[in-house]
Amino acid sequence: MPKGSPELTAFRKEEIVNACEKLYRTMSFKEITLKEISVETSFSRPSIYNYFRTKEEIFLALMQREYEKWSDEMKRLAVENETMSADAFASALAHSLENHEQLLKLLAMNHYDMEDNSRPERLAEFKTAYGASLDSVGGCVRKFFPDTDCENFIFVFFPFLFGVYPYSVATEKQLTAMREAGMVFRMHTVYEMIYSCVIQLLGGRS
Repeated sequence: MPKGSPELTAFRKEEIVNACEKLYRTMSFKEITLKEISVETSFSRPSIYNYFRTKEEIFLALMQREYEKWSDEMKRLAVENETMSADAFASALAHSLENHEQLLKLLAMNHYDMEDNSRPERLAEFKTAYGASLDSVGGCVRKFFPDTDCENFIFVFFPFLFGVYPYSVATEKQLTAMREAGMVFRMHTVYEMIYSCVIQLLGGRS
């Protein structure tokens, strides 16, 4: 067990976020409660309030962590490569998000309620991580494709991410409903959707 208040606080918060992440892999946001989360930790539900006031704050912390991990990957991509073709960059970006399906799932949630039910300081921490992800992806675009309108890339690509999970993952209930509705559809993978979007934003270059 870590010693000292800052270390203990960080350890406990990480344990709570890990518990939330574990539950979110098999349960929906609505199904998960603070009680459910506390069962997956080493301490009681009342103790959670020492670190997070609401369930939404925990989910926001989980999304913050996902953004931080992805942002670090994008920074490494820029550092480790002097140049990249559009095909290579689109593929690398698609693979990175393919490995962060949890982030895409979180992005498909109602952010307004999540942010509204979080304290300003928690929201500011999240926004810092989100801003870092904008900067890291933008840094790659500016370095590898200096003739591309980076601002346009960012403000098309990031909103696009909010819809990737629902269009790439469907429950059996949803698939059955679409079949009964007579819909002709093919589920696309995360990789396919991200790759296609990036290539188009880079002007169709390969």
